[in-house]
Amino acid sequence: MRLLHRASPWRELFAADTLPDPETLPPLLAPLRDALVELGSAPDLAVAYAWQARLVEALQRLDIPAWRISQLISDHNELLYRRAIQLSLNEMQGLGWGAPPVAFCVLILGSGARHESLLGPDQDNAMIIADYPDARHTEIDGYFQSLGERFTARLDEAGIPLCSGHVMARWPMWRKRLSEWREQLTLWSSDRRIKRVQQSNILLDFYPVYGDVGLAESLSDHVQHLMPGSSLFLDEMASLLKELPVALDRFGRLAGDGEGAPTTMPSISSSRAYCRWSTPFGYLRSAMACVSSIRGCACPHWCSRRR
Repeated sequence: MRLLHRASPWRELFAADTLPDPETLPPLLAPLRDALVELGSAPDLAVAYAWQARLVEALQRLDIPAWRISQLISDHNELLYRRAIQLSLNEMQGLGWGAPPVAFCVLILGSGARHESLLGPDQDNAMIIADYPDARHTEIDGYFQSLGERFTARLDEAGIPLCSGHVMARWPMWRKRLSEWREQLTLWSSDRRIKRVQQSNILLDFYPVYGDVGLAESLSDHVQHLMPGSSLFLDEMASLLKELPVALDRFGRLAGDGEGAPTTMPSISSSRAYCRWSTPFGYLRSAMACVSSIRGCACPHWCSRRR
């Protein structure tokens, strides 16, 4: 499966649902081993999230490059998501909600999906629900609304704040059946409207963090089908780049403005537009790999996530 290519042992660090045993780490990784010992084997979500700064410190002492640290922060956040969702499901079953009535998949969006997270992110997530009859909408969507509210509240309490723009699975806009997501993306990509492109830019960098990965792959396949015929939409996506400041100084060198990550947005957005012009797969692919080599960041497309 294209989601599970893991060529780097570092990307295995938080791949399981439990923290790595520090006793299994070699002496060469003593800073990381010590950090894991300090954390303990079963920390609550808030403690585990607060420990992230200690993780970064340990990785810096090991001379791990910044782009790899960014990947590992993203992986650790995914672990926190999985825990929050599982705790919420357990709570719901204890309250009599039962098991999920149909398959579902929770997505991380944006920089987390690209595995370029920094310390202190807010939440950006969505949910795909397997198709079900309209007659069961109140029952089934009510279940997943409760799940979305519970796991996002848990993450908020742990220190990952709710998204101020409401881009979260607790809201109907970002919680839909697979067929509804397909219809939504078909509508968004049908012409050149600024708001539709902006909404698409939020969604189209997505990565499945919990549940049925096949739902995410089906949505990605739909994007692959749509983009070759969405020239007006892609034109508008490219036009919006003109409104973003370019992260170059007067000599044409990469430069920051004191605000940090926003200076990289032109690279990210232009790569997104280019990839959807030049490749059949709607996810960020070849061009983002080029940008990764420039920025020193992770190439986010699924087939090389674990390199």
